[in-house]
Amino acid sequence: AIGVPEPLSVFVDTYGTGLIPDKEILKIVKENFDFRPGMMTINLDLKRGGGRFLKTAAYGHFGRDDPDFTWEVVKPLKWEKPQA
Repeated sequence: AIGVPEPLSVFVDTYGTGLIPDKEILKIVKENFDFRPGMMTINLDLKRGGGRFLKTAAYGHFGRDDPDFTWEVVKPLKWEKPQA
């Protein structure tokens, strides 16, 4: 919502295919990602200039191995794997 720093909701649904319960995945997401607009801008380096966004006009911007696409960098997560 406009004017609210945190998202009103974050939703996870693996449609029953996840090896980890959806509630646990949601907890991991909330603990590891800052969804405030300013922090997303900083974490993804979105204000950096140059023509990097022009590259997204052709062939899309997901799943490409390009160092300019900061949103494709895998982030190590803080997570305690449950013991079997």
